[in-house]
Amino acid sequence: MSHSNQVTQEFLDSAQYATASILQYESIYGEDFVSPGGYEITIELVGRMKLAPHSRVLDVGCGLGGSAFVMARDFNLIVEGIDLSKNMLAIANEKLAAHGLSERVSFKWGDCLELDRPGYYDAIYSRDVFLHIEDKTRLFTVLNAALRPGSELLFTDYCCGEKPWSDAFSDYVDDRGYILHTLPDYAELISKAGFERVEYRDITDRFIRILQSDLDKIETLEMVQTERASLQQSWRHKVDRAEAGDQRWGLFTAIKRD
Repeated sequence: MSHSNQVTQEFLDSAQYATASILQYESIYGEDFVSPGGYEITIELVGRMKLAPHSRVLDVGCGLGGSAFVMARDFNLIVEGIDLSKNMLAIANEKLAAHGLSERVSFKWGDCLELDRPGYYDAIYSRDVFLHIEDKTRLFTVLNAALRPGSELLFTDYCCGEKPWSDAFSDYVDDRGYILHTLPDYAELISKAGFERVEYRDITDRFIRILQSDLDKIETLEMVQTERASLQQSWRHKVDRAEAGDQRWGLFTAIKRD
């Protein structure tokens, strides 16, 4: 997939987010989650937002719904989740019915670049999703427009170190079709879209600790040995890329101007 193409639902659902892959991610990250740190990180990040009960939150790239369920159940928030992966949404909607949270949570297929809800949301939240999106200038402009003045954007995302990258990291990024930025470059894009109080934290050390914990978990999962070995290798490569400084994990917060 070349970087000149916008990521498509077909690309995601046939590759990284084929149903078998989604369920494999969930077995590692924990029930309802497909992003690093699962429930523990989600509770922490949503808590940082200090949102009033019944605030309206948009979860961009909601995945299996784990974050949305936490926001609704533990923080009494109203959550709309959108995702480009139909495979993710099919599972998320089954989970939503099982959790009995349909009055406070809804999931629908949608492209965040096409959002048209001016000044509607009290917060926008996203976990490791924007790496799929090439036109980040448009992304942050659209998200800014969808927020009420004074409201917060909070997201984590895969980022990168300064180039030159190792060949292995370049190949990984090309294979996945990711579009990555350094943390300062990301912050500048967010500011240019009209946000203020833009802050970022490099949380790669936390990422490495999570990956190492995941490796312990993978050791205990019931699966074919060749599958386990492949997963372990994939996770060790992530640790290597992060320790080398090529792959970074960033936490970003910003406020829409009043």
